[in-house]
Amino acid sequence: MVALTEGRMTPFRDGDLRNFPVAASAVIYAGAMVAINATGYLVPASTSTTLKVVGRAEAEVDNASGADGALSCETRTGIFQYANSAAADLIARSDIGANCYAVDDQTVAKTDGTTTRSVAGKIFDVDAQGVWVQF
Repeated sequence: MVALTEGRMTPFRDGDLRNFPVAASAVIYAGAMVAINATGYLVPASTSTTLKVVGRAEAEVDNASGADGALSCETRTGIFQYANSAAADLIARSDIGANCYAVDDQTVAKTDGTTTRSVAGKIFDVDAQGVWVQF
């Protein structure tokens, strides 16, 4: 490819919404924290070190009896509220700006659980209802 010699219409994506193929046997619920697994398919977030959390599922997708990629799920990035973990993994206001870690598809924790959890996102805020996570 050579340098431009005239203007061009460059394709654009804002990055807020993406559509990912869903893993075989996966059931994803609307509002769930979702991640890409080691083979590149979308799954509910869970305690695992091989997942890459990508955002919030926009709709329920039941691929329980389907093959990898048989269905897809629209996923949104942004700042969303999820449940706070408990005890030593409870996230406090002093943790704002740090990474938080996926426990399941609706709960985040302060630590990686002794290297058993993947990063969910950045802690944006903490209130009585939960943790605001930025994906």
